[in-house]
Amino acid sequence: MHTLVFLSTRQVLQCQPAACQALPLLPRELFPLLFKVAFMDKKTVVLRELVHTWPFPLLSFQQLLQECAHCSRALLQERPSTESMQAVILGLTARLHTPETEAGTQPLCRKHALRVLDMTGLLDDGVEQDPGTMSMWDCTAAVARTCIAQQQGGTAEPGLAPIPVEVRVDLRVNRASYAFLREALRSSVGSPLRLCCRDLRAEDLPMRNTVALLQLLDAGCLRRVDLRFNNLGLRGLSVIIPHVARFQHLASLRLHYVHGDSRQPSVDGEDNFRYFLAQMGRFTCLRELSMGSSLLSGRLDQLLSTLQSPLESLELAFCALLPEDLRFLARSPHAVHLKKLDLSGNDLSGSQLEPFQGLLQAAAATLLHLELTECQLADTQLLATLPVLTRCTSLRYLGLYGNPLSMAGLKELLRDSVVQAELRTVVHPFPVDCYEGLPWPPPASVLLEASINEEKFARVEAELHQLLLASGRAHVLWTTDIYGRLAADYFSL
Repeated sequence: MHTLVFLSTRQVLQCQPAACQALPLLPRELFPLLFKVAFMDKKTVVLRELVHTWPFPLLSFQQLLQECAHCSRALLQERPSTESMQAVILGLTARLHTPETEAGTQPLCRKHALRVLDMTGLLDDGVEQDPGTMSMWDCTAAVARTCIAQQQGGTAEPGLAPIPVEVRVDLRVNRASYAFLREALRSSVGSPLRLCCRDLRAEDLPMRNTVALLQLLDAGCLRRVDLRFNNLGLRGLSVIIPHVARFQHLASLRLHYVHGDSRQPSVDGEDNFRYFLAQMGRFTCLRELSMGSSLLSGRLDQLLSTLQSPLESLELAFCALLPEDLRFLARSPHAVHLKKLDLSGNDLSGSQLEPFQGLLQAAAATLLHLELTECQLADTQLLATLPVLTRCTSLRYLGLYGNPLSMAGLKELLRDSVVQAELRTVVHPFPVDCYEGLPWPPPASVLLEASINEEKFARVEAELHQLLLASGRAHVLWTTDIYGRLAADYFSL
């Protein structure tokens, strides 16, 4: 439902040339809604002029494109239109080449001029987008091109320095885009268009390139560092980590393939691991740590004991955790603060089950998001865990995909979870009843790759749906879709 103000604004923007002429006559208070409508409807001429004449110090996508009193549509949850994004960038470029006495709906003093364009928070779901939308990779490239062009082109009128604008973005970089982005960051130093990275994700980037990029980032802006598919190992990480540790406001650190197996120690490996731990102790604001596919068997206590503050999000997927690792985590200060926990790929079916249950008990009061994909949990283990799992009364998301659960086990979970009033999403496996000739216990690879009986699964879905309706929980999503945008980012919890 749209308000009358929204509908009137949409009507005003139908004729873009007339709307642009009317902007100087409109109250400043209408500009936020004008921006949302123009962005939504791809009114690119108006959108460009809105940015060019923006009358406030801050233009924030997160504030302007969210659900509001006039329109329930949250544009941040959709892939942004390429046309609208390009119009915003063109408006910014035009503003930088306009003397300050001409920018805005009327002559503006410097304290009222646009100082910050915050383009962070755009959807980055990793799903293939249509040609009319812009991925995070495309957005990074577009902003980088603008920085380079601004540095090379200079200002339109000598002697009239443009008012500096800080552009806050989430940057994505790989081998192909590294040189381009490095040039953009260098160009923004001392430029009226200052590039400020909030979240950095570097994929398959050589160690020296990662270090060079980190050295160019503003220490006061960076919130997250995410290094993916780099396979650094301890040796590479010991080179990179001191450059990451200089970001004192860093709240999220996501690393992968950190090998520290104490069962086959080496002198160099131990030295690198100790150095890594010492650097981890420098972070004062860290709240999320992801160490996916890192061999941390028996070493979780060393890693977590170095941190200065309790974590609220901990991802330890495929880390070969031992029972003592889970026991330590349950007793640590981190457990009672955890909002998000990912133990995917760790076998919780044997001696790890009891310490895992103790960890759930410790985290029950705060846990919102629990991911247990491919943890070898069969009906027996699930039923034994249900009493403590249902004490997680604030839980919103539960991921159980890839576990050998039967329809009977899923029905028991559905019935018992009625006490979890905040639960909104359960990602469950295809029940073992729907497979033909499964080995037992079935390896996760078999569950993920073997074909299922579609007719049997259709009956399972129908029965689960009826049970949800009968318990008054039609709003709870039970699904086998692990590729949907269901898992919440830590910062959105």
